[in-house]
Amino acid sequence: MVKTLMSHCFLFPRKHERYSWHGSHANDIGNQCGGWTIEWHGHSGNTTVGTTILTAIKNTVDPGTEVIYNENPDREFLNSNEFSYAIVIVGEHPYSEYVGDSKDLTIAEPGYSTITNVCESNLTLKKWTHWWLHWLPGTEGQGVADVLYGNYGFTGKLARTWMRTVDQLPMNVGDPHYDPLFPFGYGLTTTPTELIAAQ
Repeated sequence: MVKTLMSHCFLFPRKHERYSWHGSHANDIGNQCGGWTIEWHGHSGNTTVGTTILTAIKNTVDPGTEVIYNENPDREFLNSNEFSYAIVIVGEHPYSEYVGDSKDLTIAEPGYSTITNVCESNLTLKKWTHWWLHWLPGTEGQGVADVLYGNYGFTGKLARTWMRTVDQLPMNVGDPHYDPLFPFGYGLTTTPTELIAAQ
């Protein structure tokens, strides 16, 4: 069973009873790095030397904090254990260029099932209190741990518009009916995003 998540704080405490980590990208250097890593399309797995996000978390939390990893947990596993926090890290598998083209924007399995099993709800971003987007952190998962546990602050802005629904595509800032879920430039920053027209 997953206890209540923090509702007013972005940071996880280093010292806690048990953390539960899940997802195909929590413990996979190749998935962290993405395409154009070692080879053209990259690969999942231990493709190069580095620190996975899971390893970085284990190195960051208090020695008395138990970190449990189950890549794709079922409801039985989640309901039969007591966790202080549950964290899911999923995403696309490595690719580059046209190989990753898809008309279906649904996150691939088992990522979707992992999220719904952990959250016990549908995958709807606007209903979540907190979520982080870390794109491709590369070989150094410690960077993700550093912001989750407060060594460094969160920074960054969206480089493109995020639509509410797929039928809004294509959607770009400046469109007459611009009504995104997250607008271009949205993020943790105090500096407004300046849009510069191409010359």
